[in-house]
Amino acid sequence: MSRKSLNFQELSPEEMLLVSREFNSRVSRRRSVRDFSDRPVEREIIENAVRAAGSAPSGANKQPWHFVIVESSETKALIREAAEAEEQEFYNGRAPQAWLDDLEIFETDEHKPFLETAPYLIAVFLQRNSIDEQGVKHKNYYMPESVGIATGVLITALHMSGLATLTHTPSPMKFLNDILERPSNEKPFMLIVAGYPSEGVTVPDIQRKRFEEIASIF
Repeated sequence: MSRKSLNFQELSPEEMLLVSREFNSRVSRRRSVRDFSDRPVEREIIENAVRAAGSAPSGANKQPWHFVIVESSETKALIREAAEAEEQEFYNGRAPQAWLDDLEIFETDEHKPFLETAPYLIAVFLQRNSIDEQGVKHKNYYMPESVGIATGVLITALHMSGLATLTHTPSPMKFLNDILERPSNEKPFMLIVAGYPSEGVTVPDIQRKRFEEIASIF
C-alpha cells in the first residue's frame, strides 16, 4: 500500500481559537426550515456539498454511501406524492400520541409541499455492501455510523454555503429506491431538502441544551 504525506494545515493557538468560535457561531444558527422559496440555486453549490460529504471518514474506507441530487420537477412531485402517502399513515394511526405531542410545536402534518418547492432534494442512501466493476460483492463496515457522519458533513456544508436545510425521514422510504432507480443493496437513509427559506419564514422558538447538559469533562 502506497502512502503519502498528510496535508495538515496547522494554525496558531490564536487562530485556532478564533476559527473555532466563528464556526460555532455560524453552525449554531442553522435551523430546520419547512417553508422554502423556489429561487434557483447554482448546482455546483450542491455538488460541492456532496463532495465534502464524500470526504467523511468511513469504516475501512468503504465509503458506503450514495447521494442522489434531485432537481427535476417531475421527480420531486413523485417523491412528494409517495412521502405524503407514508406520512398520512404516520399522522393518522401509526404514530403514538406521545410522539405527535412532541411534534406539535413544529406544526407538522402529512402535507409536505417543500418537497416540490425547494430547488433541490438530496437522497442519501446507505450501501449494505459494495459491488465492484466485476460484479463481486464486498462487505461494508460501520455503515450507519459512516453514513451518519457523511450526512452531518453534508448538512453543515450546505448551511455554511448559505442555504437552508431540512432533514426529512418518512418511514418507510423504500419508494426512493423505486423512484430514483437505486439497487436493492442500498437503503434510503435520509432525504435532505435544500434551498433558500421563503420570505418572512419563522421557526419555532426552541432552545438548545446547555454545554453542561450535553458534555462531560474528566
